[in-house]
Amino acid sequence: MSGTSDLSDDGRDGRANSGVLAAACVSTFVVNANTSAVAILLPAISEDTGSPISTLQWAVTGYMLVGAACIVTSGALGDIYGRRRTFVGGLLLFIASCVLIALSTSGAGVIIGRCIQGAAGSTIVAGGLSVLTIASSGSQRLRAVSYWGAATAIGAAAGPLLGGLLVESVSWQSLFWIDAAIAAVCIPITLRSVRESRDPTRSRSIDWLGTLLIAAILAPFILGVSEGADWGWTSPATILSFTTAASATVAFVVVERRSAAPLVDLALMGNRLLMGSTLGILIGAGTINGLMFIVSLYFQSPDTLAMSALETGLATLPATVGLVVLAPIVPKLDRSWGSRTVIGAGFAVTTAGFAVLIATQASWRYAAFVLPLVAVAAGLALSNGPCSSLATSSVSSQQVGAASGISNMARYVGAALMTSIVAAVYGTVSADRVAGGDLPADALATAFAWSAGVLTVVSAAGIGLAIVAGRRHASDRTRTDQVTAATALAHTMTPAPALDARLS
Repeated sequence: MSGTSDLSDDGRDGRANSGVLAAACVSTFVVNANTSAVAILLPAISEDTGSPISTLQWAVTGYMLVGAACIVTSGALGDIYGRRRTFVGGLLLFIASCVLIALSTSGAGVIIGRCIQGAAGSTIVAGGLSVLTIASSGSQRLRAVSYWGAATAIGAAAGPLLGGLLVESVSWQSLFWIDAAIAAVCIPITLRSVRESRDPTRSRSIDWLGTLLIAAILAPFILGVSEGADWGWTSPATILSFTTAASATVAFVVVERRSAAPLVDLALMGNRLLMGSTLGILIGAGTINGLMFIVSLYFQSPDTLAMSALETGLATLPATVGLVVLAPIVPKLDRSWGSRTVIGAGFAVTTAGFAVLIATQASWRYAAFVLPLVAVAAGLALSNGPCSSLATSSVSSQQVGAASGISNMARYVGAALMTSIVAAVYGTVSADRVAGGDLPADALATAFAWSAGVLTVVSAAGIGLAIVAGRRHASDRTRTDQVTAATALAHTMTPAPALDARLS
């Protein structure tokens, strides 16, 4: 969001009331749990609908693609038409998408529902933080947002486990029915507890064309990456996909330069610190989502570890829990060592974890994966918070909202791109190896190793980004930057909303 006019304190000490806190925290918990659980559900959805995993990949990337296009726009809608109204609209859309997915008997229905859910999820996440920050102030605001960040982090960690448990005990559809019911309960709580607020000083213009162009850039590019190996990298279809994405990028730049309320402030593109930290956010979100996607497939394959969905959910806990547990330590390290050192160390540890996975063999059991997964999580915990805080501390107070919007969009873009890339590598390499005479277990292990190699290279690029991060310490930052860091971890596997430019 970008303004705080029409504020309500909901308490003389600036403390958000319990209803506001419950609505914001419960809704974002559900969205994050839903998002992180879907990869675990894909094998079950594939078996039930008859759709191949390569197609159902779009249930993940489509969600992120639409979310990237909508995250900034949803904040603008709240500022103009009412934050409570927009938040409730997001909840209603989320319920509708859950029902559509649960009733779907085909992969196409699931994918369409997930794309709709991407718009709903970004609206709920952005709107939840918006109404929470409007309802509190001062130190109570930071505390409330920290609770909200904890709820989202717990949701992301619990999602795979809850998804696996529901698949084993009921069905994959039950996750979406339960999510719809919880979201429905949040609506009356919101209407009763949250006061409406708007920003009357904000331009009434909304960059709809920019929103569409973001999707027009990402969709054909991801399609080309996903299908290029099957179509042929020089085939007309592949070339058309990449050409369309390039043309949409040019059009986006032209539109943003002329827009009264641009989706992306192009003037910020020259800010080296902002761009470096944003790329770090993109790399972090992209690599962890890419890893979790192939881990869920590899662990559940009957040719490899043959885990159940529940066992796979339990198997991912060392990474997700480690991410949450290490988060409180990072601000102390940031203050002591400086952002450049912490971010560089984080990406170095993450890269080392991915590098170990390059050696994956068909004979590996689960124990061989534990330390690399923990290393990836530990490194990500180190790099993610400082990158997010730097993104806002690198600009003036008037530009915080725009900078936050850019970095938040990067989370979606990174997740969508890297998931599609590793899915393409995993599918292509395994198919080629089987065609070449390898046993399925050996083919899948090689495919996993190649995917880990891609993630290693991308993660290693983050080490170079630490050079441009500067030596700024946490003590140099404002309350806005503290709030950004407090919520950053929760959105590694899901989007983070734009923060109020006047929190500081």
